[in-house]
Amino acid sequence: MQEKHYTHLIWDFNGTILDDVDACIKSANMLLAAYDLPMLPSRAEYKRYFGFPIIDYYRRLGFDFDRLSYEKLAPEWVGYYMENVKDAPLCAGVTDAFDRAKRAGLSQWVLSATEQDMLTRQLGGLGIRDRFDGILGMDTIHAHSKEAIGVAWRASHPNATALMLGDTDHDAAVAKAMGIDCILLTTGHQARDVLEKAPCLAVVDSATEALERVLV
Repeated sequence: MQEKHYTHLIWDFNGTILDDVDACIKSANMLLAAYDLPMLPSRAEYKRYFGFPIIDYYRRLGFDFDRLSYEKLAPEWVGYYMENVKDAPLCAGVTDAFDRAKRAGLSQWVLSATEQDMLTRQLGGLGIRDRFDGILGMDTIHAHSKEAIGVAWRASHPNATALMLGDTDHDAAVAKAMGIDCILLTTGHQARDVLEKAPCLAVVDSATEALERVLV
């Protein structure tokens, strides 16, 4: 991998910092059960369905938005999720990666499709809010795309040499739109074979491994 002196580390949140896959599966199944739809049988099946935009993920699960409002469904899922995510841990190696990036002098940010206030509360509850120089979340709970937020950040930091850590092909697409590098982690919401098709520097199994590849 080509050596580069990064100045900024942009973290995705769900599945990259927070190990919330089980919470998301449980929440999806509660929502599916409420509408008499078939439930997800396994993590592998969940990772096959999940993707952005979230409305298309819901369609793959079986929801018909000609008959049901997405704007009604999204807050129902959030209610289930906020209950189920309470005990979700940090992804393995994240704390060490925070420390390593700090020692390397990187400015650390979070860029997430989670709604801004919800994201800030979750980071505070996990005791890691002060790890970040900035938090970039969505202005609604509907999680359409974080690309515009990322591109705006990039425009305001034209001299930054940034690396994104994420867990989905959407993170790779956002990084590409921002004109920055990306490493994808298998800790989250999509399977390795999906990630390996995305435009990224590498697919690795932890944030620690990602930083070992790029920091000297």
